[in-house]
Amino acid sequence: MDDPDLKLLIIVVVLAVAAGATWYYRDDIWPPPDQPVEMSSKPAVVDAPEKQAPRHPITPLEDVESPQRELVPLPPLDDSDSYFLLALVDVFGKNIEPLLVTEALIDKFVATVDNLPRDHVAEKIRPAGRLTTAFRVEATSGDGPIYLSHANYERYDHLVGQLASADINALVDTYRRFYPLLQQSYERLGYPGAYFNDRVVEVIDHLLATPQPDEPIRLVRPHVLYEFADPELEDLSSGQKLLLRMGSEHTALIKRVLRELRAVLARQ
Repeated sequence: MDDPDLKLLIIVVVLAVAAGATWYYRDDIWPPPDQPVEMSSKPAVVDAPEKQAPRHPITPLEDVESPQRELVPLPPLDDSDSYFLLALVDVFGKNIEPLLVTEALIDKFVATVDNLPRDHVAEKIRPAGRLTTAFRVEATSGDGPIYLSHANYERYDHLVGQLASADINALVDTYRRFYPLLQQSYERLGYPGAYFNDRVVEVIDHLLATPQPDEPIRLVRPHVLYEFADPELEDLSSGQKLLLRMGSEHTALIKRVLRELRAVLARQ
């Protein structure tokens, strides 16, 4: 079982797929033989698709007038790593810094959020590394069943504790502060005309829909990696499987934070 350490799950929640290819059919460019072909010296004018309004609009922090503070301009996206990292340290503390990558942090954050509802989050796009402790299971003797060990949940104690105790207002302010760069990264990922905050809310809803099976959860090991024995659980997304690996208590805390974030990010 792939056990990625998505240490920024909430940030990530708060967080690359190319646009669908256009098909051109050869027969469509030839008129029927009994119709004259009209030649034009002017190129055809094709109207660009109208950009839809966001379902969940959000105001970047820099666009909000405040007499208490004056924000410096955001750096270019490709030069933003140190600024974004410093902002995350302000929210989560210095212990978060060694867990994060130092290059393309916003791009990897955005790509990870976008991929949480999918089957797999490639390691090269994760903004954080793996857990340092080993994945643990409980195996009976011989060919008996294998279960996800309750001790495995303890690997997430520190992480979930940080997330559950984080200042939601500070987290949202950081998100809004860097939203112009997050949106730029999302468009560069292959979504021109779409809105990153809409995707974040969509991903939050997906994670909140994660089922909670009875524990302990049975596993199988058909090859090298462990898998969930229940095919319905194995068919879940990478983000939902991560919540299952954290255990029911941790999942409940994560979902509480997600609901608080959604209440702010989806506010009309």
